[in-house]
Amino acid sequence: MLQPKKTRFRRSQKGRMKGNAQRGNQLAFGSFGIKTLQSKWITGRQIEAARIAVTRYMQRQGQVWVRIFPDKPITKKPAEVRMGKGKGSPEGFVAPVTPGRILFEIEGVSFEVAKEALRLAAQKLPVTTKFVVRRDYDFNNETV
Repeated sequence: MLQPKKTRFRRSQKGRMKGNAQRGNQLAFGSFGIKTLQSKWITGRQIEAARIAVTRYMQRQGQVWVRIFPDKPITKKPAEVRMGKGKGSPEGFVAPVTPGRILFEIEGVSFEVAKEALRLAAQKLPVTTKFVVRRDYDFNNETV
């Protein structure tokens, strides 16, 4: 499961996610990708499940880039505990994403394979996504 090796602070504040992604909103590595259309916290487990779905469908051809990393600690208090007595202990890590953020990128497979692989990945994620293709991608001269 994805999580940081070391964090500067054990607990963090919730924060607010408003507006669109200012960085990580362009395809940087692959020809195909999925872009989120919602703001949400994505857990390390969800990212890993989506990554496995992509690599399974692609049958270890091509290359996959995961463009998000869960580095925000999330705390939880035990069930049926009274109010007060401080903040809960860290439970896991999440990656906060805002609309426009590229989550996964793929290279080295055909358009159809990439579209289906990223569709399967999107089903594992708690956000609505959009399939994006590199602007200079040549559909006529596909190499597989």
